[in-house]
Amino acid sequence: MSSLRLTPQPLTREAFAPFGDVIEASDAVRHFTINAGNTERYHDLAQIEAGPDGKVIVSIFRGQPRTLPFSVEMMERHPLASQAFIPMSGKPYLIVVAPAGAAPKAEDLRVFLARGDQGVNYATGVWHHPLLALETVCDFLVVDRSGNTPNCDEVILAPGAVIPAP
Repeated sequence: MSSLRLTPQPLTREAFAPFGDVIEASDAVRHFTINAGNTERYHDLAQIEAGPDGKVIVSIFRGQPRTLPFSVEMMERHPLASQAFIPMSGKPYLIVVAPAGAAPKAEDLRVFLARGDQGVNYATGVWHHPLLALETVCDFLVVDRSGNTPNCDEVILAPGAVIPAP
């Protein structure tokens, strides 16, 4: 069986809303001046959830670059808490998501091309592919959950999907 072809679309707040939050400094979000007029604060950009008996942690993930075409063969979700990725390298990256709920099929997947100044917060339970850096090694600030209860489910897609080369 051949793989479904996924076409990346630009990452926007509206398009990504079913899966979580886009984290970016834009006129579309609440912002105001602080620090005696020296700083613009883009306020409350994501609904960070630690889940039951969890605590919020901050980590850095260093992603190796992926090449296109890329086969999407697995997805994961965090059923107890959200997970936010904020790029630190200024490079574009890909996001593959599917709605929370039952294990996704290839036809449930959506793919977004994020700019290097856009982060995302996956809502609790949203299926997503692990980090998909492009071009070069990229660092991401990650805000997620630590706790004693397992918080990662994985599923293998059969058949998978392909993100073609541009």
